[in-house]
Amino acid sequence: MVPSRGDHPERVRNLRWIYLHMIEGYARHNGHADLVRERIDGVTGD
Repeated sequence: MVPSRGDHPERVRNLRWIYLHMIEGYARHNGHADLVRERIDGVTGD
């Protein structure tokens, strides 16, 4: 368990939650970058 900081310092998180949260954020930003690339070069992924 890892103690949380910020708005809820009494809350604890396990490593599974942290890893899933990081993967979710990475996937979201990856999707945004893909949309920008498609707008620039006009090629869409299949």
